[in-house]
Amino acid sequence: MKEIFLDTETTGLSVNDRHRIVEIACIETDDLTTTKKIFHKIINPQRDVPEAAFKIHGFSTEFLKNKETFDKVADEFLEFIKDKKIIIHNASFDLGFLNYQLKLIRKNEIKKDNVIDSLEVARGKFPGASNSLDALCRRFNIDLSRRTKHNAMLDCELLREVYINLLDAKEPKLMFSNENLEINQENKKNDNKNYCKTIIKPTDKELELHKKFLKTELKKNYY
Repeated sequence: MKEIFLDTETTGLSVNDRHRIVEIACIETDDLTTTKKIFHKIINPQRDVPEAAFKIHGFSTEFLKNKETFDKVADEFLEFIKDKKIIIHNASFDLGFLNYQLKLIRKNEIKKDNVIDSLEVARGKFPGASNSLDALCRRFNIDLSRRTKHNAMLDCELLREVYINLLDAKEPKLMFSNENLEINQENKKNDNKNYCKTIIKPTDKELELHKKFLKTELKKNYY
């Protein structure tokens, strides 16, 4: 089954206060390797964007007012995630907004069975520690320099790297010094050498002396 790394940005924290989605981003992977297929939409929430939210993601009311509304992108979004495992950090937040807005336009909600919450995975692995996306990126030495504001597409990319590290599925990077390379090259040369394979048979006298030596050593070791 292919995976979808998903993230959203919103006008606020709760649908109960009429807050809505302003950005949806999805990155498709196959066995955690990107397929280079993405879904990315900036959405008109059909309401104002509070100053607090604008400071987080940078989408203003003026910028969003001419964008597509959620009902116009919903079918394309649902088709993109269909029959795929969905990985979200703090899934209850994004899923709450998505399912609420899908319900408003009478579309099927996203089933929780299809969702993996990477926050829960992180909490199971690092109990008691901070497991925000930023904290996990710092823990795994993932570059955060581009994350000056919250951005759904960038956060999906970061989440994929975090999730791979959480599963210990990251391929090790092999580092070779010049000395290592020289040794490897020398070993390859040695593989091609023809060694002498002549078998030298001991004489009867040499065999007799060897037997006497073994008897002497046995007495020393066991008595």
